[in-house]
Amino acid sequence: MHPSLEYALVGCMAAIGAYLFTPLARQLAIRWGAVAKPRDRDVHASDTPRLGGTAILVGFAIAMVIAHALPTLRGTFANGTEISGVLWGGLIVCLLGVLDDRYELDSLTKFAGQILAAAVMSIVGGIQLLTVYVPWGHTGIVLDRDASVELTILLTVLTINAINFIDGLDGLAAGVTAIQGVAFFAYSYHLAAAGNTDIAAAPTLISAGLVGACLGFLLHNFAPARIFMGDSGSMLVGLMLSAAATTAVTKVDPQSLGRAGALPLYLPLVLPLAVLALPFGDLVLAVVRRLRRGQSPFAPDKEHLHHRLMELGHSHRRAVLLLYFWSAVLAFGAVAMALTNGPWLVISVVALLLLAGMLVTAIPRLRSARL
Repeated sequence: MHPSLEYALVGCMAAIGAYLFTPLARQLAIRWGAVAKPRDRDVHASDTPRLGGTAILVGFAIAMVIAHALPTLRGTFANGTEISGVLWGGLIVCLLGVLDDRYELDSLTKFAGQILAAAVMSIVGGIQLLTVYVPWGHTGIVLDRDASVELTILLTVLTINAINFIDGLDGLAAGVTAIQGVAFFAYSYHLAAAGNTDIAAAPTLISAGLVGACLGFLLHNFAPARIFMGDSGSMLVGLMLSAAATTAVTKVDPQSLGRAGALPLYLPLVLPLAVLALPFGDLVLAVVRRLRRGQSPFAPDKEHLHHRLMELGHSHRRAVLLLYFWSAVLAFGAVAMALTNGPWLVISVVALLLLAGMLVTAIPRLRSARL
């Protein structure tokens, strides 16, 4: 079986597992009382079960079991412990989210749990950002073990909270995560196909399983949602995205690229930021906004990007689709720049798409101005 077919099988099994388990998670949430009741800052009008993250974790775990039995992808498990680290870290952060979905834990407890999950993923799985390559001097900054673990934990916790912050509309976090996962998959698979990395690599497998699990869950979660992923899901997919980004950066062999093809080596500095630009941007704006008011950075409000789109006059579904569009343009634009020899053409196309997106976003306001 060709490796691409093995990855397709892994993604399909993750989707099927998440899709089939989601109704069970919904019934469990209803019986246990893990239900989101409408609040002033929410956009849903009725009680909605949480615990969707458990279905995503089950789908991802099923996909990893299948991958372990495939002739090519089993090499991922033989070449390192990254997948084990992701599963253990994901289990910890998902259980933390399950408790929060039911009991609404305080911010400090969740923050401590996120650090623990990120540390387990980094130490047990060996997922560490050991070298940061810079575009000048054709070299990199080598980090010692302690610094690499600390930096990895920091990036993971930031990613977890960035995804958590955008989880405010039906299907938004799951869809954006799937888009970002496809971008990481395309980047790492292309490098492997070109001979720059191993075809059975952790970032490619993590991305394939994550995309499948999110798409399977999204069939139950797109507006009108029958279940929310809750913190059990948003924190889980944030941790997995961080793992995919970190391993994608560290798996590239600088000697295999050469000077002419060095752009893919340096752009991993930019790629995770571009792929995660939407959730990170929302996170930064929210923190700045709340600090200026003298509030906690974790204090809830109704001024996230998705809230602003709906204030402009967009419907629930259109706001979600617009955020999908923005996320896809930034993510795939960064990937295209990393994998092509014509960056200016890519920049031009991305600029045109961003301009089109701005016009579509502003349509409701333009219509009201005419009136």
